[in-house]
Amino acid sequence: MSKPNMIYIITDDLGYGDLSCYGATQFQTPNLDKLAEQGRLYRDAHASSAVCTPSRYGVMTGRYCWRGKIQSGVLHGHDGTLMEEGRMTVPSYLRDNGYVTACIGKWHLGMDWERIGPAVSDVDYSKPIQNGPLSFGFDYYYGISASLDMPPYCFIENDRTVGIPSEPKDPEDFSQRGRGGLMVPGWRDEDVHPVLAGKALQFIAESSGGDRPFFLYLPLTGPHTPWSPSEAFKGKSGIGPRADLILEIDDTIGQMMKLLEERGIADNTIIAFTSDNGADPFREEITVHGHDPSGGLRGQKADIWEGGHRVPLIVSWPAKVRPGTISDELVCLTDWLATCASIIGVPLPDDAGEDSIDMLPDLTAEEGTRPIRESVILQAYDGMLGLRKGDWKYVRGAGGGGFDQSKRTIIGIPHTSDREILPGDPAEQLYRMSSDRSESSNVSMEQPQLISELRGELETMIEAGRTRAKSGEQLS
Repeated sequence: MSKPNMIYIITDDLGYGDLSCYGATQFQTPNLDKLAEQGRLYRDAHASSAVCTPSRYGVMTGRYCWRGKIQSGVLHGHDGTLMEEGRMTVPSYLRDNGYVTACIGKWHLGMDWERIGPAVSDVDYSKPIQNGPLSFGFDYYYGISASLDMPPYCFIENDRTVGIPSEPKDPEDFSQRGRGGLMVPGWRDEDVHPVLAGKALQFIAESSGGDRPFFLYLPLTGPHTPWSPSEAFKGKSGIGPRADLILEIDDTIGQMMKLLEERGIADNTIIAFTSDNGADPFREEITVHGHDPSGGLRGQKADIWEGGHRVPLIVSWPAKVRPGTISDELVCLTDWLATCASIIGVPLPDDAGEDSIDMLPDLTAEEGTRPIRESVILQAYDGMLGLRKGDWKYVRGAGGGGFDQSKRTIIGIPHTSDREILPGDPAEQLYRMSSDRSESSNVSMEQPQLISELRGELETMIEAGRTRAKSGEQLS
């Protein structure tokens, strides 16, 4: 069989409970349900971070982001590149092995603008942008530099802005967490998803008849704020604009699946669908309509708790993946690079994908296969780390490590903290996930030996600089 086409779709702030195939009941996502029915649904998949920039770095490089330049927080739209020169990425690996590659959507890994002043936003938009997606393995790029609520408000094609940002964009009201900055004349947030979806479908159509397989990395902008669905989807969910955006995403996936069938390439095309981190929910979804974006998990985007980083992951490959299967194996979004190497059959060099583990044995097997990963390291917004290993989850710190929720309101409803850190609270956390999925009982004080062992394992992995063994070696 020829090399498969690959489409990797990563949504922005989609929670573990935001799809009907993951338990959502207030609205339905029929196309993603269909994708799960023809592929494999993962119930214990994790982004490597609970926020977007480090999570996306992990997807692209197969390496935990905190090993590099930033150990907490995220980049903004005018920030310089986070990517290291010469580092292998998923697209550079695939391009070296015969693929045509494209990124369409939100980059959020930094790019180097032409500076004309001391402020980060002092930019000459007429000049080419350096060290963007084209410098790290992509043949084509069309998208935005960071989140949809971050300036500059413009599309970028390859290394040039599409138009010149020259007009001030009024910040959205606080419920949308919008930011000011310059936009191109006529910019409308609600147009962004349809434009990106159209570009993605065009790329698939143009590439499907070629003599090279294609890799499309599609980092969509929703359902991150601003919650601005296009006109056709406004009010469609019945529970608010964030859910309307999810339905718009679902529709795009349906169009893509239909196009692959029409082009006769569906059987040998891999579609991976996931999210960069947990949900940042629209509170009326919960308080009025009873929709739980975190699917019963504790916390939300930015938190070290499961709601911050456990994400939907569906992988379809009709030629190889048994339809309608479910996996409870522990996997991480850093694993895509090593999985691509296994699919292609060209091993990774030792200086690439240091934290990427091959998922293919689980992906193509029956349910109930051997464990692929022994553990995964997790990261909160403030840089706090945790370790999932087997039945246990260890957190090296107190609290969630996420946003200061006590100072935020959304649509006038207070964002209350899950639980404030109180004097006398344990300095570390330990949860038994099989019996305490909601992380309600910290048993760290009852398990001092286990805490010591897991703390030591985490420190060893940090110091080792990798969790994937080098060729011919085993990690101790």
